[in-house]
Amino acid sequence: MPADTPAPPSGASPAPARNESPFLPLKHPAFRMIWTATLVANLGTLIQNVGAGWQMALLTPSHDMVALVQASTSLPVMILAVAAGALADSFPRRTVMLIAQSFLLIVSAALAVVAFSGMLTPWLLLAFTFLLGCGNAMHQPSWQASMRDLVPREDLPAAITLNSMSFNLMRSIGPAIGGAIVAALGPAAAFGLNAVSYIAVIYALARWKSPQEPRDLPRERMAHAIAAGLRYVALSPDLSRVMMRGFLFGLGAVTVLALLPVITRDVLRAEAQIFGILLGAFGLGAIGSALFAVQLRQRFHIETLVAAAFVLTALGLVIVAFAGNLPIALIGLLLCGMAWVTALSLFNASVQLATPRWVVGRTLSIYQMATFGGMALGSWLWGVMSDTVSVQATLLAAAALMLAGAALGRVRPMPMFSDRNLDPANRFSAPALRLDLKPQSGPIMIMIDWVIPPENTTAFLKTMAERRLVRIRDGARQWSLLRDLENPDIWVETYHVPTWVDYIRHNTRRTQADVASYDRLLSLHKGPDRPQVHRMIERQTVPVTDDIVIPPKLP
Repeated sequence: MPADTPAPPSGASPAPARNESPFLPLKHPAFRMIWTATLVANLGTLIQNVGAGWQMALLTPSHDMVALVQASTSLPVMILAVAAGALADSFPRRTVMLIAQSFLLIVSAALAVVAFSGMLTPWLLLAFTFLLGCGNAMHQPSWQASMRDLVPREDLPAAITLNSMSFNLMRSIGPAIGGAIVAALGPAAAFGLNAVSYIAVIYALARWKSPQEPRDLPRERMAHAIAAGLRYVALSPDLSRVMMRGFLFGLGAVTVLALLPVITRDVLRAEAQIFGILLGAFGLGAIGSALFAVQLRQRFHIETLVAAAFVLTALGLVIVAFAGNLPIALIGLLLCGMAWVTALSLFNASVQLATPRWVVGRTLSIYQMATFGGMALGSWLWGVMSDTVSVQATLLAAAALMLAGAALGRVRPMPMFSDRNLDPANRFSAPALRLDLKPQSGPIMIMIDWVIPPENTTAFLKTMAERRLVRIRDGARQWSLLRDLENPDIWVETYHVPTWVDYIRHNTRRTQADVASYDRLLSLHKGPDRPQVHRMIERQTVPVTDDIVIPPKLP
């Protein structure tokens, strides 16, 4: 039963990045097939976004309602992400993605029908975009977690960047195409094309023979799976830093996207086609950043790149705020796009490389909840502020927030990419029991006897502090460390788990990175044999609330 080692410090050196093309992950056939299909779906999504944004601008003059189009897309991720992550870790990810894509196809087709019939209202449009956001929220954790099924670990950062590049490659041309379609045929045609685009991903997923992970244990109940993901992130300081920076970045960087229809209509006095061109400039900036991502990661600390993304976004927002014409606005959007992919791909890769397989879907979903929650809140907040004050003042306020986010890195910097081996340790074997237990039998109490001489006490306590975090992170409850009063060399580590299957699951979550810490504890143990483990099932023989003797009634 190994314990975990602490995460490497923020300044630790990363594994050396390979000096190779950012397109290297495309050599893997399954990744190439799904990535290509995703290009088509992304094109449809961006055409739909142009149609929805412009449709709302036509339906209402309210800046708040226009900004809520972006919020209605981001809000479902904040609401559903953790549940979607639990599904990604509990069920075949390919199946989850197929269901999500089929749902998106149906909703998009319904939106197109309603728009063609002329019955679309502002609130109905928001309802449809919210449903589309729900489909994407269910799809994304499974898709992101599947990267590790599609490419080896050393290609994972490049694959994540290439995945972001896929969306922004289409962002460079999709909005322009969408703007032309909306200008010529109306928003309803954009919604119809989006519905058709989902067929490509459904076809690719149906052809993909995804690896089947063996499941020797029953699936966790949804509430327990969600709680395990939240607990893992809460007890992983590096992950918490990534979540915090992702939230701040989403909160401020979304401003330009949320208000772009208003900027196009009211500031630049332009039509839908110019709106598409502005979004295209954002996408071109993102592509340029993705092309140089490998070289940037080789030369600079991750915190340096993230801080630069915050500052670059602030600069882009200031430029757009004072842009009096299209060319200046395009420069601002270009800078914002460069920063967008740089920051979000680094956040995503940091989460995936610091998370073991058993919980990766949930940690990714919590990251997305934080980031998209920031986007949803920002879309609403900046929309209200723009209506109340002005577009220019709103963009400048968001720029100030981005500069504060960059300064935060001086206090809580981003961790470097983890190079710890997070593959299963496979050291645990379930003991043979003489008592007939069912998987749900419990509660189970574990006691481990350690014999520690006085000269090893300080090192033992330090290592046990690490062990406590790992135990709780992996599902233990009521962990404690006891010392024998009559024989001070004897220490007893104790913890509880709800059921026998939870005990098995708790131990199978150990990773190769945990082994060194456990071996260090063994080297401190001086007993004649390995530490003795007592596994006990509790039986309540007294009231669970208290152990007070109630006096008999007097006659």
